[in-house]
Amino acid sequence: MLTSTPRLTWDQVRKWRVSQHHLDRRAPKSKLLEIVRDVCGIHAQVPSSAQLQVWSRVDGISRDDIRDALWDHRKLVRTWSLRGTLHLHSSDDLPVYVAALSQNDRWWKGAWLRMIGMTEKQLRTTLDAIHSSLGARPITREQLADKVATRVGTKGRERMLSGWGEMLKPAAFQGHLCSGPPRGQNVTFVRPDRWLGKWEPPTPEDAWNVIVRRYLRAYGPASREDFGRWWGMQPAPAGRVLKSLGDELAEVDVDDYRGWVPSQDLPEIRKKRPRPPVRLLAGFDVYVVGNRPRESLVDKEFESRVFRRAGWISPVLLIGGACAGVWKHERRGAQIEVSVSPFRKLSGTHRKAINEEADRLGKFLGAPVTVTIQS
Repeated sequence: MLTSTPRLTWDQVRKWRVSQHHLDRRAPKSKLLEIVRDVCGIHAQVPSSAQLQVWSRVDGISRDDIRDALWDHRKLVRTWSLRGTLHLHSSDDLPVYVAALSQNDRWWKGAWLRMIGMTEKQLRTTLDAIHSSLGARPITREQLADKVATRVGTKGRERMLSGWGEMLKPAAFQGHLCSGPPRGQNVTFVRPDRWLGKWEPPTPEDAWNVIVRRYLRAYGPASREDFGRWWGMQPAPAGRVLKSLGDELAEVDVDDYRGWVPSQDLPEIRKKRPRPPVRLLAGFDVYVVGNRPRESLVDKEFESRVFRRAGWISPVLLIGGACAGVWKHERRGAQIEVSVSPFRKLSGTHRKAINEEADRLGKFLGAPVTVTIQS
């Protein structure tokens, strides 16, 4: 007997996604690591954006709290991860992501090897040299390049210091390297197993299962194309990864969009929820980066104002789980100026909520805030 595909509405989906991203209510500081795990990492290509993504989800947290979790307590770790971009992950989770990332075969293909001017053997030797050159003591990129050069010669040093940093991402994907605390204007690197003190990677299959479950709970419903775009892989292998979970997943229909969710979550997604609150989300916030299709987040006519050229993603005003405008902030003297550009006319309730969010932002950044809402 054929069963019909479960149907959902975008309103249900957005409310579910907002709750899974901890954007319906801010969590206590004690839940910081849980939140980073739930959203599958915080986009950290721009450090200030990473801090604001945490601020949007955690109540009463400070920038010092985030820095302490990274560099003093080592509960968070910063490294190249999804799509080859820098992310913050919970330290306990890093072996899981590395177990999956290490399956990426891009680095061993002809196009990449030709671009970096190395053979596969030379690249593997260089990555091994990075691994053996790093420990728990942070060293700068120049210091690391010098150490690598003593093992593999000057070509390895040149590649380490290249503006593109061609060796850094594949080394991170293999679990050989992650960020250490900054040293003035210089970045530093450490070896994850030495820096974190324990390293127990699961099998790639187990790692994929963990990651897919978390991804679909935060960003589902999602197609194989959505998952592939989020992770940085082609649709066919992304589909095989999803398929490996078998009956754990259910295909659903959301206004003619087909995607997968964990079967056990269907009742929760359908549950009646209050309208999500107003939030000021940072540029590159993972809620905006990861959720697809884009029409589920922003009307087509405003899409280019959120998803801009060269991969830039604007800070957004989130109302009801959808992008309702863009915003920016700038420090001027002793205060911070927040400017909001809504896509449509705002209600008085929304304006009040924006001002409350801006006040929270000022406390986080340590300065009073003035707010301008463009007409």
